[in-house]
Amino acid sequence: MVKKILFILFLVYSNLGFAQSISAKASVDSTVYLVGDYIHYRVNVNYDKSIKIIPPVIEDSLKNVDLIKVNNPVYAENNGRKSASFDFILSKYDSADVTIPPIDIFYRVGKDTMSQAGIDTADATLKHVQTNPVKFAVRLVKVNLQKDIKDVKAPQKIPLDWKIIILWILIALIVLGVSYYLYKRYKQKKSNQPVIKKEIKLPPHVIALNSLNTLDEKKLWQNGKIKEYHSEITEIIRRYFSERFGLHALELTTSETMELLRTTKDTEIIRDITESFLNNADMVKFAKFSPLGSVNEEMMKQAVEIVEKTIPKAEPHQKPEVENV
Repeated sequence: MVKKILFILFLVYSNLGFAQSISAKASVDSTVYLVGDYIHYRVNVNYDKSIKIIPPVIEDSLKNVDLIKVNNPVYAENNGRKSASFDFILSKYDSADVTIPPIDIFYRVGKDTMSQAGIDTADATLKHVQTNPVKFAVRLVKVNLQKDIKDVKAPQKIPLDWKIIILWILIALIVLGVSYYLYKRYKQKKSNQPVIKKEIKLPPHVIALNSLNTLDEKKLWQNGKIKEYHSEITEIIRRYFSERFGLHALELTTSETMELLRTTKDTEIIRDITESFLNNADMVKFAKFSPLGSVNEEMMKQAVEIVEKTIPKAEPHQKPEVENV
């Protein structure tokens, strides 16, 4: 009977000794907070080396505050004892007196591996110890409605830094210098470019009549230069045909020119006079025929008549063509 009592007492003292091998304490960094402040809630666990603890899960115990962040736990060992620190950042957005209830810290003895997931409170090997409850108050910011609204902090004057000012001045001078250099290069390049002159392109009949007038003023046949006179006057008319009708008359004979004129539109009225005009010129140039003065005058009249009879009808508001030279 005595042995049985001693055995029971041994078990009780053993359990009491074991119960003192782990402890857990919860705390916060202040007892009064303002609405929206960060509340640093910490759970410190001190335990024997043979104990394996499971990091606490506090979400279900937080009824009146919000969990902002869970920091990584910090483990340490000193004089054969271990300690673990679990930090949580909380906050509350309304004024109230808050009590965080005791938190269960689950652990096992003599197990090498443990997992937080799948905690079975009915497991006989799983034990737990509770932290103390933690109380604190959350208050609104006191506002004196009788006073003017002020900034949280007074405006601060930034002292002048002469190094920065000098640096900005140098940058401005460099930018101005580069801009001036580029402007000068642009002006120099522009001044070296050839000036494009616009020249009015006269219609073929105006050019031809001006050329005939110039030829008449030269007085070639009157000065005995009959062949030169007939060569120039036929060249003016042939060039007119080239520009007015698109015929390469400068390179064609009289018969070839007449052939093309017979198949060219708007030339019916000048075909007979042109044939007479070109044949007379051929006789002077190739047969060494010396015509009378009246024939030379008639040649000029025929040339002017050929041009004037083939002047295209002017369209309303038609402007002379302009070419860049």
